Amino acid sequence: MAQNEIELDGLLAFPLTPFTEDLEVNLDALAENVESHIAAGAGALFVACGTGEFSSLSPAEVAAVLARAREVAAGRVPVWVGAGGGAASARAGVAAAQAGGADGVLLLPPYLVTGPPSGLVDFVRYAVGDSSVPVIVYHRGTGVFTPPTAASLLDIPSVVGLKDGYGDVECMTRIITTIRSLDTERARNFLFFNGLPTAEVSAKAYAAIGVARYSSAVHCFAPEIAHRFHRALAEGDTRVMDALLAGFYLPLVALRDETSGFAVSLVKAAARLRGDKVGPVRPPLVEPTPEQIRRLEKIVEDGFVTLKGLA
Repeated sequence: MAQNEIELDGLLAFPLTPFTEDLEVNLDALAENVESHIAAGAGALFVACGTGEFSSLSPAEVAAVLARAREVAAGRVPVWVGAGGGAASARAGVAAAQAGGADGVLLLPPYLVTGPPSGLVDFVRYAVGDSSVPVIVYHRGTGVFTPPTAASLLDIPSVVGLKDGYGDVECMTRIITTIRSLDTERARNFLFFNGLPTAEVSAKAYAAIGVARYSSAVHCFAPEIAHRFHRALAEGDTRVMDALLAGFYLPLVALRDETSGFAVSLVKAAARLRGDKVGPVRPPLVEPTPEQIRRLEKIVEDGFVTLKGLA
């Protein structure tokens, strides 16, 4: 697939991976989850990624999640899938994604260790191998690139973009400028994404440096709010964005920051509050306490009150 054929516009959704109470993957609930994202207007689906608890899934489970998501989506929206971990696991994951018909791969950082900048490029090159499935590289954790090494990713034909979960706007400005200044078609078409947790909080800052695309975990439980913010960002409507930030996103982030792993756990809890059959999280993630759940419920209620007031 040529890079200029990549369609990742609109609000990107990262479906949760539902589990049963004994922590088995619940594919029937996943099918309902995927359908709800599509019905709500997601521009693309990224399954078995960070919000989908990629780190807790076996390769067979990732393949099963991809297969069911593709079956439900039926070509209506692109379906991307996560891969990563150790070099061999990442390579096997990319190959499996291609074999499973994924529209693309989000390549997560190396597991446990990192190396010099050149080693990160070699990690991506090794993971991609001889596959042709489009790959977005996740820039975070043990996979933080310098501007020159990020530019080196353009030498790997199937790498089509970089998703930033590192959160250094200056670093991303340097990376974007370095790549765009090459002024080749490949450099001009290279995609950039804001991949920070609760990305709406940083969306204005990232849009200002040319990174308007982002993924929304809130789409998992309050797609109406997520889409209203996304539209306001596209229209430059600061009034709406600030109202939603103050009335919903900032309180949500304050609660999220209380406990490690709540970028996923809290999203699953919120989805359960609206009746979605997503089940619990797998360890080492933990569930919110009853008191935190009560606060979460109030935050979501306040968010919809804020949304209604903007109509």
